[in-house]
Amino acid sequence: MVVSAEMCCFCFDVLYCHLYGYQPPRSPRFTNDPYPLFVTWKIGRDKRLRGCIGTFSAMNLHSGLREYTLTSALKDSRFPPVTRDELPRLFCSVSLLTNFEDVCDYMDWEVGVHGIRIEFINEKGSKRTATYLPEVAKEQGWDHIQTIDSLLRKGGYKAPITNDFRKTIKLTRYRSEKMTMSYTEYLAHRQHHHFQNGIGHPLPPYNHYS
Repeated sequence: MVVSAEMCCFCFDVLYCHLYGYQPPRSPRFTNDPYPLFVTWKIGRDKRLRGCIGTFSAMNLHSGLREYTLTSALKDSRFPPVTRDELPRLFCSVSLLTNFEDVCDYMDWEVGVHGIRIEFINEKGSKRTATYLPEVAKEQGWDHIQTIDSLLRKGGYKAPITNDFRKTIKLTRYRSEKMTMSYTEYLAHRQHHHFQNGIGHPLPPYNHYS
């Protein structure tokens, strides 16, 4: 596995520094190899989605995680920007995408195993794309058709969805390595690693958030 808890920590560092106006954190120690990646924020006990954006272009992990940490937390058009007050209730997930395969049949992927990316022509003749990470269909309890149809709506397709239309979709399946960390785990991890890493900002005090 390439993905690590340290990557989630780094995303929390980046967001924390941004929200509190500190200098951005220094470059982390984990690999800087290029990967397609997504950063997902969820909030609260029920882990409601709070932002999820990423890229299918391989990016060096240090700059990629820096960029998509803030893009997903502050610029996901489905949600208002994450605030300081929400920080203690956040969960961060880092997904590194691997094993991309173009398939001929839109049903040729496994729920809970593959993420899918679809490309389609909408009712106005424009090319659109949309994706769900591997865990989405399973978490929602969807089968193949429900997942595809939800993805078409996510991608902005407004017309009725027929089986003939589904067959025109170009589908790419992929896998991901994923790591998730809560804010509480982040604090504990940082407490422990603070001095080795030379983080350039004070740790958030526990009592401030209790």
